[in-house]
Parts: sequence; structure tokens; C-alpha cells
Amino acid sequence: MSQQAVERAIGKLVTDESFRARFSADPARASLEAGLSLSATELVALARLSDEALRRFADVLDDSIRRLAGPATAGCGRA
Repeated sequence: MSQQAVERAIGKLVTDESFRARFSADPARASLEAGLSLSATELVALARLSDEALRRFADVLDDSIRRLAGPATAGCGRA
């Protein structure tokens, strides 16, 4: 288990709407594609987080530190 990977996953879950949606649909695949090495136990624990709670937390973050979904931000953070 890697605390750093868990912390990165939580950060992505609250700052990246697209990742949050992919994770909700398939936690293992979304994590793998994001380069997060999470154990089965960690995946189960993170998948139990409420989508609503993650959305509410994301909503109070300043837009400058979160990645919004949609055409205006497509490719955001990619060179």
C-alpha cells in the first residue's frame, strides 16, 4: 500500500471532474490509466467515498486549483 498513491488519488478525485467520473465507473482502470498504484484494499476504500461528498468538496475549491470538465478545459494540463 502506498499512502502517497492514496493521497494523489484523493487529490485527483476532488480536483479533476473527468477522473472522478472515470473512477466512479471503473476505479481500477481509471487509477491504472492515471498512473496510480493502488492496492485492491485501497481501491475498495476509495470507491466507497460518496460521489456527492467529493462533488461538494470540489465545488468549494477555487477554480484555479481544479480541473473542470468540458470543452473549455479539454486537454488542460497536457503539453
